[in-house]
Amino acid sequence: MTNLEPANSLLGDGAALRKRAAADGVLLLRDFVSRDALARVRAAVLGICAEAGWTAPGADPMAGAAAPGQAHRPGEPAFMRVYRRIQACEAFHALAHRPELLAVFGRLLGEPIVPHARNIARVVFPNFEAWTTPAHQGHIHIGGTEETWTTWIPLGDCPRTLGSLAVMPGSHRAGVLPTQVAYGPGGKGVEARALPFDWAEPEYAAGDLLAFHSLTVHRALPNLSGRLLRLSVDFRYQAVSRPVARASFEPHHGGVAWDELYSGWQSANLQHYWRDLPLRFAD
Repeated sequence: MTNLEPANSLLGDGAALRKRAAADGVLLLRDFVSRDALARVRAAVLGICAEAGWTAPGADPMAGAAAPGQAHRPGEPAFMRVYRRIQACEAFHALAHRPELLAVFGRLLGEPIVPHARNIARVVFPNFEAWTTPAHQGHIHIGGTEETWTTWIPLGDCPRTLGSLAVMPGSHRAGVLPTQVAYGPGGKGVEARALPFDWAEPEYAAGDLLAFHSLTVHRALPNLSGRLLRLSVDFRYQAVSRPVARASFEPHHGGVAWDELYSGWQSANLQHYWRDLPLRFAD
């Protein structure tokens, strides 16, 4: 296992930031995202989970304690009913457009950027080790340009025992790897054991983020907390000039139109924001 050196000191130097990104395919930023903004999203997601009976009655509503006997995964009707409500949460989507995030990816890519609209929220139950995200490259699910960057942000402190994200620095330089069927989110993985790179398994505090290239191999650690939900979000960014898959501007998991998800929003500023951009679709 290897360590990841935080990249905060490079934020004022675009060339140095890009050099680190080219070498490692990953950037760790500590105490970077507004904790107040994260808390708003966490409260919204946990409120939805509580109404579904997923959190323990009587527990601190912000603790994320799972109700006994509850374990759900994407694809199940019970999960998808809750997930659609999370996808309709304005604060969740607004987090992807935080100025600190747009600024760092603009500096990293060196040209005008666009956040993908297909934002992903993760609700990972304890005692459900079999349903853990396998080692994979994001590009097989994202499509479009390989020069897409994902940012993974935990919605609270996330030690390894809660199921933090592990990443393999330098693995993006191996190119697109063959895929294989794998159990867990995404259903596809790569054989990482033969790669000449080491895993980094950071622990995260609220406000930290991990950004990585679409070819960087990464995986989740199992949620071994015994009682807590692991909540996190995935947002993706790329240069406007690069090709993009149309699916990147559709709701995650589909099955619903944007206008339906937007129906309760207070602002129209982020609704269909990509329609006026000169995007070049790859499919």
